[in-house]
Amino acid sequence: MAADLLKDLAASFTRDLRAADKADRTIVLYNQSIRFFCDWLQEHGLPETTESLTKRQIASWLADLREKQAATTVLTRFRGMRRFTKWLIAEGEIDDDPMANLEKPSPSSKPVPLMVDEEISKLLKVCDGRTFEGRRDEAIFRVLFDCGLRIAELAKLGVDDVDLDNEVVHVIGKGRRPRVVPFSAKTARALDRYGRLRRKHRHSESSGWWLGQRGALSADGIDHILRVRAQQAGVKNVHAHRFRHTFAHDWLVNGGQERDLMRLAGWRTDTMLGVYGASAATERAHLAARRMKRGDRL
Repeated sequence: MAADLLKDLAASFTRDLRAADKADRTIVLYNQSIRFFCDWLQEHGLPETTESLTKRQIASWLADLREKQAATTVLTRFRGMRRFTKWLIAEGEIDDDPMANLEKPSPSSKPVPLMVDEEISKLLKVCDGRTFEGRRDEAIFRVLFDCGLRIAELAKLGVDDVDLDNEVVHVIGKGRRPRVVPFSAKTARALDRYGRLRRKHRHSESSGWWLGQRGALSADGIDHILRVRAQQAGVKNVHAHRFRHTFAHDWLVNGGQERDLMRLAGWRTDTMLGVYGASAATERAHLAARRMKRGDRL
């Protein structure tokens, strides 16, 4: 039956998520889990219907993912599919939860590698300062490095959200919570230089701040830019979250207060401090110990 097709149910699931005012990025990630599972079913000659939504098939799919993807990615796919199956039960589309007894994948305990200044310099160097794309991409890198925004937050910046006079960006974070994040003079200059060319762009009337050939850039569009520039610069493993981890590390290593970092990063609990503070935490501890010079007191 057509109603049993997972793609049709995914469309209804998406409408329900939007009605619940879920973040756009959350909806994208949930739908990716469903789409990738359907792709896997197709590759294995299985019907893309609720008949294939069994514990055995989902477990096999996740096992295959573990062979190709990072543990954090597998966990993201697991969470998306679990949210979908719970919705299917609530809507009466299936009777039993195929993920009820599936063990949740454990994320990697390996800290995210930080961006070092040499890598940042290489990325900025490949952004030609005279072209529209070059000025745009330099501004993107500088905002990521200076403000530590999530990629979805960066993509959602509107023209009115970039305040060059006061050197702040107005951000809408997870849960649609607003916050204001300051940036430095060099970032302001990069944004201003991009803004001058943006006014001449054919999509300049768009409310989105970051523009591409087809209009405002999406989070996926910005991610593609990061990867292309990284390849040009010869820098590996470049993604927005590396900048965010580096932002948190730099803040803490320079004596910034944790509560201030939580406000700037848009975190409501201390949990994320541990996650984002894990990268180079030992280095920070050693620097703090050297500053204290406890052994020199006596």
